[in-house]
Amino acid sequence: MRETLIRLREAMAARGADLVLVPSADFHGSEYIGEYFKSRAWLSGFTGSAGTLVVGRDQAGLWTDGRYFIQAERQLSGSGIDLYRMGQEGVISVEQFIARQLPQGGSLFFDGRTISAFQAEALRQLVADKNGRLVSDQDPAGWIWQDRPPLPCGKAMLLKEEYSGESTDNKLRRLREAMAEKGAQLHLISALDQTAWLLNLRGQDVLYNPVVLAYTLITPQQAILYIDERKLDDPMKAQLNHSGVCLRPYDQLFDDLRQLSPEQCVWVDRKQVNCAAVAALPQGCRIIDEVSPIVLWKAIKNPVEQENLRQAHRMDGLAVTRLMFWLKKNFGRMDMSEISVERQLLDLRRQQPHFLEESFATICAWNANAAMMHYSADPEHEVKLEGSGLLLIDSGGQYLEGTTDITRTFALGNISREIKKLYTTVLQGMLDLSAARFLYGCSGINLDILARGPVWQLNLDYQCGTGHGVGYLLNVHEGPHGIRWKKTPSLSEMQRLEEGMVVTNEPGIYLEGKTGIRIENELLVRAKEKNFYGQFMEFETLTLAPIDLDAVDPQLLTPAARKALNRYHEEVRNTLTPYLNEEEAAWLKQATRPIGEDEAC
Repeated sequence: MRETLIRLREAMAARGADLVLVPSADFHGSEYIGEYFKSRAWLSGFTGSAGTLVVGRDQAGLWTDGRYFIQAERQLSGSGIDLYRMGQEGVISVEQFIARQLPQGGSLFFDGRTISAFQAEALRQLVADKNGRLVSDQDPAGWIWQDRPPLPCGKAMLLKEEYSGESTDNKLRRLREAMAEKGAQLHLISALDQTAWLLNLRGQDVLYNPVVLAYTLITPQQAILYIDERKLDDPMKAQLNHSGVCLRPYDQLFDDLRQLSPEQCVWVDRKQVNCAAVAALPQGCRIIDEVSPIVLWKAIKNPVEQENLRQAHRMDGLAVTRLMFWLKKNFGRMDMSEISVERQLLDLRRQQPHFLEESFATICAWNANAAMMHYSADPEHEVKLEGSGLLLIDSGGQYLEGTTDITRTFALGNISREIKKLYTTVLQGMLDLSAARFLYGCSGINLDILARGPVWQLNLDYQCGTGHGVGYLLNVHEGPHGIRWKKTPSLSEMQRLEEGMVVTNEPGIYLEGKTGIRIENELLVRAKEKNFYGQFMEFETLTLAPIDLDAVDPQLLTPAARKALNRYHEEVRNTLTPYLNEEEAAWLKQATRPIGEDEAC
């Protein structure tokens, strides 16, 4: 059993806690979180980005989704924590576990800053049914975490309009107009990417996500930014002040909320804002519980952002293409490991103009490791690239021109006909979705079958969505839109696809203990023809890097898919060749050659 679990139970007994709930969350509902907030990982030993830990006096459980089943099983082995595979038949939910484990009159503890007001209400009702006590003003990990990392204090920056495409003043004006239409005097913004977009503010407080730890409270006259002022230099403060932005200490928000007039109307998204903030509002405050309009506004990229993104993908595709050239040239001739390939790709990205950092932790997985969708190579246990097989690399970059996310699976050495069949099936689905023509009003849930259908024909599936939105120099996973086949309460599957949205297209096949295959491009939603039947929409592919033809069986692709692949490779070749040296260009010409049905596999 993990020592942290033993110590936590001792602390629970001293405080009269029967159950402790620890989510994977910061105070802002972020998907990726800073080191200070990684309580669940520190307590449980499971390091995946998504998971919820519940600890009782004699039982403990951790819930995570299909991306992390294999990883969680390995990391929780011998810990004294049971793994609950979310979405699987017969697996109870976190709430059901709490209902079963909480004794009559018992107490449930959690940090109210890490739980949304919506989630807290459900927990409050659950505890009330047991005549129990809900304690939300405690930080259970803080009871025993002596060497906890401090809150981040990275330097911030303000985006110029040549990158953002819209001024802070105009964004604030639009938001205040939306508030007036709703009758709201105040709008509390907690999500870090929403504050970043609204104020054209970026930072270094969360690894891979260029955001700043802050809250924003919007009034008709000013915007109050709750932030550690050490992150801002004097010119930035002056520029924010010119836009009517007032600065206050990060932790002053809750006191300010308590001082509000009870007659005021506050716009708060209970599913996103933490329950501690909502609880601080005076009794009598009228709450408009709706999603902020910022969510949709930032998902629809303006023309300046769209053009910048095309440039970002040219630079990023060049780095990935050069990595592919390096792999194909040197595999079997020099020692390679998952870690060394990761470093090589990062070095190639760093050579690109305006590259800032990776957009998430690179997944570089050889053969069986690629079956874990969110595998992370361990520097202490180097996995060498030996023999033959598939190397899956899922990676991305943050540039001033935008955020990228790309996956390529490379064939190194000789691979079997069966592996080529699986690879070509994934490619068929990716190409089918890329070529979609659909009527305005469709959501990702209408289109998922195009990518997933070929995989289902093999009686296989991938336990995740097909695509997610991507921010602009922001979170690599951005709502509200996405592409998946089934509804999930926490997601917005029915959000229609709007012109200017960016979404990934990444079907895959994952066979535990054997291999994993994923091919991912980013797509830009565009309006096409409008006629009697309505407005037709299509996708523009932003990602520019070769698909590995060494893993493709052309005979298994439909004629339309072969033509689409050839057109795509022609665009890759024409776009990237001017940036390559003679040897690289000659290789790229062969790597992107047109294929026909009769080409040998």
